[in-house]
Amino acid sequence: MNSLIRRVSRLALLLVAPLVLAACGVNTIPTQEERAKAQWAEVQNQYQRRSDLIPNLVATVKGYAAQESSVLIGVSQARAGALQVRSDAGITQDPAAFARYAAAQQQLSLAIAPLRVLQEQYPDLKSNENFMALQSQLEGTENRIAIARRDYNEAVRDYNTTLRTFPQIIWAKTVHSGSKPMQLFEAAATAQSAPTVDFGAQPAGAQPAGAAPGSAPPK
Repeated sequence: MNSLIRRVSRLALLLVAPLVLAACGVNTIPTQEERAKAQWAEVQNQYQRRSDLIPNLVATVKGYAAQESSVLIGVSQARAGALQVRSDAGITQDPAAFARYAAAQQQLSLAIAPLRVLQEQYPDLKSNENFMALQSQLEGTENRIAIARRDYNEAVRDYNTTLRTFPQIIWAKTVHSGSKPMQLFEAAATAQSAPTVDFGAQPAGAQPAGAAPGSAPPK
């Protein structure tokens, strides 16, 4: 009789324990961590989309404004730098690696800023449908990047807060001791003001904006 009672008690414990653990939020940490990682994947996806647009945009601009070589080279170099920086989900828990990634993407954002106003310097470029379509896609991607970063930050704030609050902090110190706080995107100082774009004087022999190819330079 006593052995039967002990067996029933063990069975009851096995059935009740998962419910008790669930009620205490033992699964909250991994759930929120996976959500934050999913949002990070979306950030990566949108940055990659922007990177994929840039070669075609640079090639189109070069056909109408080859003399702006410093701008075009700067964009290409910034893109290459952004692609070389580590970007896997592991960097979200590595402050130094995360800072390098964010800085590389910010550098690319600054580099492509002049491309958005080139059509004012070169009216012929503004009439190019391919350029305007690429510009529209780039602007749409920049908006999606902003949204992806916002959603990622929200998910990370929830996750980081969970790691520090009771009762989840108990699980963070025991069952989920491998779960570490994740890094947040912060607004760069340069994001507070619009970038200044100065294309400078055209090189000797360069055609002025709107000039027909092969026409003589103005006297």
